[in-house]
Amino acid sequence: MKIADLLAKESIDLQAKVGSKAEALEHLVTLMAKSGKLADEAEYKRCVLAREEEGSTGIGEGIAIPHAKTNAVKAPGLAAMIVSEGVDFASLDDQPAKLFFLIAAPDTEDNVHLDVLSRLSTLLMDEEFTTALYAAKSPKEFLSIIDKFEADKLAEEAEEAAEQAAEAPAAEAERLVLAVTACPTGIAHTYMAAEALQNMAEKMGVTMKVETNGSGGVKNKLTAEEIAAAEGIIVACDKNVPVERFAGKPVIFVKVADGINKPKELIEAILEGKAAIYEGKSEEKQSEAEPTKESTGRQIYKHLMNGVSHMLPFVIGGGILIALAFLLDMEFAGTAKFGSGTPAAAFFKNVGGRALSIMMPIVAGYIAMSIGERPGLMLGIVGGFLAASGGSGFFGALFAGFIGGYLVLALRKLFSALPDSLEGLKPVLLYPVCGLVLMGVLMTYVINPPTAAFNNWLAATLASMSTVSKVLLGFILGGMMSIDFGGPINKAAYVFGTASLAAADGSAVSSAIMASVMVGGMVPPLAISLSTMLFKNKYTARERQSGITNVIMGMSFITEGAIPFAASDPLRVIPCCALGSAIAGALSQYFGCSVPAPHGGVFVFGVVQNWPMYFAALLVGSVVAAVLLGFLKKKVVEE
Repeated sequence: MKIADLLAKESIDLQAKVGSKAEALEHLVTLMAKSGKLADEAEYKRCVLAREEEGSTGIGEGIAIPHAKTNAVKAPGLAAMIVSEGVDFASLDDQPAKLFFLIAAPDTEDNVHLDVLSRLSTLLMDEEFTTALYAAKSPKEFLSIIDKFEADKLAEEAEEAAEQAAEAPAAEAERLVLAVTACPTGIAHTYMAAEALQNMAEKMGVTMKVETNGSGGVKNKLTAEEIAAAEGIIVACDKNVPVERFAGKPVIFVKVADGINKPKELIEAILEGKAAIYEGKSEEKQSEAEPTKESTGRQIYKHLMNGVSHMLPFVIGGGILIALAFLLDMEFAGTAKFGSGTPAAAFFKNVGGRALSIMMPIVAGYIAMSIGERPGLMLGIVGGFLAASGGSGFFGALFAGFIGGYLVLALRKLFSALPDSLEGLKPVLLYPVCGLVLMGVLMTYVINPPTAAFNNWLAATLASMSTVSKVLLGFILGGMMSIDFGGPINKAAYVFGTASLAAADGSAVSSAIMASVMVGGMVPPLAISLSTMLFKNKYTARERQSGITNVIMGMSFITEGAIPFAASDPLRVIPCCALGSAIAGALSQYFGCSVPAPHGGVFVFGVVQNWPMYFAALLVGSVVAAVLLGFLKKKVVEE
């Protein structure tokens, strides 16, 4: 059976128009239904959505492979679509998904189709294959490309099998690393992780054998002799797999996504002896608990980012509307009516102000929900309102979020001894009432007084800073925006900027801090784009094409556009961009620039105080970083 046997022309859409993940899945299911392979379209859709709840099937690099195995499928099938502009699919790399393959697998013992699906999964790891698919002009050409690459893959596998059989004695002397991969449904991610690990091992000159624990059962099973001879084992699984056999060996337990995205780091950890010896805990505990075990700091960061990510639309939308209000009301600049002197300005300021006014309850509510699930949401939101009204502001809202979440966990433990007959009362009565009383007491008498005092001290300190101190602060904040391009350090600087903006109600000092943060975040994409234009021999053709899109991303204050370049050459890209951003942030402070909007890039330059010098700061920082990159990067020799 070939891939084309599962994919019909009527189930291919090369010009799909969808605006969200939900719309993408809806359209894919509709395409699948056209193939006639679904017995129950509604049930199949429910299973696809249920699989997405377990974790996104957006594997990164613009590819998504949603799937479901269910009795609602009459015969195995595929549907495919291309969304040229991309759609947010909550992918592993946070980048938009453009190429989609939807898999329909019947829940039967006949799993011959799984070999075909695993072959498709491994082909999608080949950049040449996906590039060819993007260029297809018709479903017929799309299918012919798949046929060609599949035939080449089968021939390659046959040749490799023959070579391995002939060179078996020599291979015994090589370093051997083993791996096991498995995802909850065992259709796509299982085989993609296996392919990524095997490809990286080949590049590193390491012998690798990967056992796949997919829907069709265990394949390429590891033998006792191989386990004994191996230097270590990588268990990249999101479900229960047998691991007692690895007792006494170095073992790394990670999520299946890490097998796809971090194969080199995992293999190096085994080879360098960094893996801990597995002592042989129970299979259930080790295989399910270990992969999801995270440090306390990592857990706190994830909870915080859940709140911040839900807060950002309110901050960005509200902030830009308020900026528009000032932009439309320039005739009243310098007067008490500035920002609401005209009906249009008053409208934008009112709507934007309402959005900003609930940013604190939102961030607190979703931090609490991340910790205590739905019962924590109400406690966090109320705590956020108490923080806003009690003077503790944004920082108080952060405290409220964590307090709300952990209060729910404490109440669950406290009420766990109650009889099962009262289970239904817990989420609707006991948690809300008891939690609300405790939240009110803690916020009113414990959190608000000292946090409000800290906010007042911070505002006074910022207001009294000398020019040198402000320039130094701008240098630090600007540099932080380019250390990890949207990661924890970047988010820390951005949260500090928005918190200052909120705490000081848009004062010149807080707006100046936000200006340093924004200009620092705009530099990396613009610097990289400029560098690809000035030093073309230092970048590949694909990187030069990406450099063009980085102009728009940089202008829009989307720092993440620099991530692919930083990932491929971190030792040169990160320091250069960080220095350029730091210089831009420092110059912004030195020139007395300020911006009342927490986002928007060049699109809010109209309300930037001293915008010509703000633009100059952005230009200087971008040029410095671009020139440094041009001198430090090595020339690229393309075939």
